[in-house]
Amino acid sequence: MMIDLQIIQDNLPAFLDGARVTILLLLASAVAGLSLSLPLAVARVSANPFLSRPVFLFTYVLRGTPLLVQLFMVYFGLAQFDMVRDSSLWPLLREPWFCAWIAFTLNTAAYTTEMLAGALRATPAGEVEAARSLGLTGFDIYTRILIPGAVRRALPQYGNELVMLMHATSIASAVTLVEITRVARDVHANSLLAVEAFGTAALFYLALTLCITGLFRLLERRLLRHLARPAGAS
Repeated sequence: MMIDLQIIQDNLPAFLDGARVTILLLLASAVAGLSLSLPLAVARVSANPFLSRPVFLFTYVLRGTPLLVQLFMVYFGLAQFDMVRDSSLWPLLREPWFCAWIAFTLNTAAYTTEMLAGALRATPAGEVEAARSLGLTGFDIYTRILIPGAVRRALPQYGNELVMLMHATSIASAVTLVEITRVARDVHANSLLAVEAFGTAALFYLALTLCITGLFRLLERRLLRHLARPAGAS
């Protein structure tokens, strides 16, 4: 059995369009999720239970339920409420891309919040004491010491989270969003050539994975150089 390269070539523009949708959804969800997770992580480690407990509940629910179910809740669930359909946001909430963005943003925010919260807890006590001795306010300690340090420590984990998020974008095809997996399904339906259709999709996902991991390796080398052990150290 030979691979039909002509089918791949004929459908390459469609796969490239699907890759563009995948990348845009990934970037938009990652940026919004990271922006949301920063204040949530601070609240998560707060000694005030009125701040930490709601955030714990948010992360517990979002991490404890399948992302596909969350996507269906946003895409199909919101539409059953009259107040949603009558609102000014309905033109956006009925769009598959926007609903997928909401679901992926909330999901990655939950995971990233717990990553950053763990990194905040791992901050050496000496750094905080030194900052206080310099007269820094609580706000300054968080913005200049705690959060930047937590982001650096969580960087390897966050790279893995982005790879998982990129893979998860494949389920957006379930709400008719034409990303890489949906293109592969359409090609398979039209040609009945599964290896060519899904093999091409796999190559696109692999290429994106290599790009993400390569980028984060560069960032880790640049931002975590001070943690590298000297040559010859035991």
